[in-house]
Amino acid sequence: MNTSDVAIRVDDLRKRYRGGVFGRSVDALLGVSFEIPKGQIFGLLGPNGAGKTTVIKILLGIVRATGGKATLLGHPAGKRQGRTRVGYLPENLQVPRHQTARTALEYYGRLSGMDYTEIKKKSSNLLDQMGLGGRQKESVKQFSKGMRQRLGLAQALLHDPELLILDEPTDGLDPVGRSQVRDIMRQLKDEGRTVFVNSHLLQEVELVCDNVAILNHGELKHIGDVEELTSVASDAELEMQLVSDESTVKDCLVAHKLSSISNRIDGLLDVSVTVREQDEINAIIDTLRSRQISIIALSRRKKTLEDFFLDVVNKKAASA
Repeated sequence: MNTSDVAIRVDDLRKRYRGGVFGRSVDALLGVSFEIPKGQIFGLLGPNGAGKTTVIKILLGIVRATGGKATLLGHPAGKRQGRTRVGYLPENLQVPRHQTARTALEYYGRLSGMDYTEIKKKSSNLLDQMGLGGRQKESVKQFSKGMRQRLGLAQALLHDPELLILDEPTDGLDPVGRSQVRDIMRQLKDEGRTVFVNSHLLQEVELVCDNVAILNHGELKHIGDVEELTSVASDAELEMQLVSDESTVKDCLVAHKLSSISNRIDGLLDVSVTVREQDEINAIIDTLRSRQISIIALSRRKKTLEDFFLDVVNKKAASA
């Protein structure tokens, strides 16, 4: 991919944290490589200790890589030329408690080199957009975690960055707040900007991201678009509502990885069967019909990103 089309490039990135005189060294990253095209929403996933935060710290120049390299908007990671075009929301943004929402944005705006007139002009719109318009003069010590998160997103957007790096952007928000943040991320993408998201809320990632990478124990285990990752997941659940007795259904489906049967109040059976291919679904339907079992409803539950993620992580754990 042409360098001018890439927002973030990570090439064989390695990081070892030294343990001191008696401590044991820890390899946080073991040769991680990926690219994020401009204008995309990209999710970085992984369990605690996977190396996600280390990747972000290297990109922002907070820590140095042990090996490999990374670039941000065409500049080496950590260089000012790239960082000034990046908006960053850390996982736990610590705003001084004496600040109000407005004075906090003035503070962060000045750190980004903005003048007071520009900060004032943009602050009101951003605070309204984040649902803080009526609270801008209140001390942040009165803010809930969700309100502080909204303020953090506002400061990340204040200087109109080309690239947003968001660490757990919907953490602490209610469903309405999470929906608003997703809408903002989509709007940024529509404007041609790039959004790099680190989150443990896999349902949120699935709803908004174009592509995701999965890290585990410092290694890149999988990368691809969400649709691909969910479509290649091994098994899916076929969920049915049947009119029959439980023993007859069990006899019919014993060869088809029967998952569960539960009775409904209205006399129907809710049945879940593990399937892989369409031919297997056809065979199940043929078997049920041959026993005069009525199929009232049938649906195939698609594998989710969370299903795929757990498959990847559990495979690693099983091989350890």
